[in-house]
Amino acid sequence: MPQHNHTPSRICPNCSGFASVAIATGVRLRDGSRATVPVTCQTCTGTGAVARPLATAAKAA
Repeated sequence: MPQHNHTPSRICPNCSGFASVAIATGVRLRDGSRATVPVTCQTCTGTGAVARPLATAAKAA
C-alpha cells in the first residue's frame, strides 16, 4: 500500500481556521432575535489559511 505524505496544514495562527464569525452585540431586535456583527480575520482575510512562512513563524514563537 502506498503511503501518502500530506503537506502540513497552514491554519491561520490568529483565528485557528475560524476565519469568519458572527459576534452578538447584546442588542435585541423587535422580533426577539439578537443583532450580530460579522467579523473576518485580518491576518488571513477570511480564508482560514495563511502562507507557509507565516504559519511556520507563528509555531516558532
